[in-house]
Amino acid sequence: MGKALRPRAAGHGVFSLSEPSPSRRAAQAVDALRHGWPLAIAGAPLLQPVETAFGEVTAGEMLISATRAVTLKLANQREAAAPRQPVLLRGAETFDLSAALAIADPALDLTKPMKGPFKALALEWEEQAAAALELARIAGILPAFLVAPDGAGEAVHLEASDLDAFSQADTMRIASRASLPVDAAPDARIVAFRHPDDTREHVALVIGKERSDKAPLVRLHSECLTGDVLGSLKCDCGPQLDAALHAMAREAQEGGWGVLLYMRQEGRGIGLINKLRAYRLQDQGFDTVDANTRLGLPDEARDFPTAARMLDLLGVRSIRLMTNNPAKVDALGAHGVKIDERVPHALPDNPHNARYLATKRDRAGHLLP
Repeated sequence: MGKALRPRAAGHGVFSLSEPSPSRRAAQAVDALRHGWPLAIAGAPLLQPVETAFGEVTAGEMLISATRAVTLKLANQREAAAPRQPVLLRGAETFDLSAALAIADPALDLTKPMKGPFKALALEWEEQAAAALELARIAGILPAFLVAPDGAGEAVHLEASDLDAFSQADTMRIASRASLPVDAAPDARIVAFRHPDDTREHVALVIGKERSDKAPLVRLHSECLTGDVLGSLKCDCGPQLDAALHAMAREAQEGGWGVLLYMRQEGRGIGLINKLRAYRLQDQGFDTVDANTRLGLPDEARDFPTAARMLDLLGVRSIRLMTNNPAKVDALGAHGVKIDERVPHALPDNPHNARYLATKRDRAGHLLP
């Protein structure tokens, strides 16, 4: 009897029960990294995540980001390396988990001075290494791996190209709708979205009567637990969220409408724990851009294809985008969103976030005073 086949969602193809789809393998890899399990990416040595690993694991080499390698002052490191470009590292001694974590986490540099010397080696499996670093970012862990470790457990197997299938936004669907009275708009409605491979559940808040003849006022807001929920003064996220909702409510009173896309991508896509690590580096004097790059993570990793897909599922064909960031306009436009107008969304600073806002203006190109 032949193998039974089962259909997958659009974009996933059809695979036998014994052969997981690429998107499923990638999803399993993300889950493995959160649990500290190693990855076996075809064409590369076994890779053990440094941050979440456990047990007596050692290795002679590590995989880290290029920006972290620069911080380690590797003599033969390439200059101006991209944040997610992989670097194969060898030290004078074998790396155990404690030593590896001190190398991976720049927030520990002051308490655990770097050991050395270190050397960057030629990397013959760069595609697989880049995929591993990107999977680490998606998992919200430090982008650092022990290479071909001794003492590693059972690995999750995948191909580097599986990451492409995992990130396809067109498989997202609307999961549920409900009314959600909020302080700014008692008649608001909430729409929840689900992706078959991603555990993050994004939502949209719709304010006012939906109409096809008028572009809604739209705010793409990345989740910020510290700012949105705890009232952190280190950023402007909470005030921006509140001001956006009230602006949309005013728009609705004048016959228009608004859509808040609340994206579950903490820290602009690096995750909550890594965002807090970046905060710790900011306490040491680094600005928000340098803090991210010292962690080996990109300053911008938001999922614009998913935002575009959410708008498409809502039937939104053109928008008036609330943002101070021209790059966000370009990013959404590149994914098919028609933007009729950029609506400024600047708010006053405070003593705790003045430097943060100045960095956004001076280094990230935000249009702020």
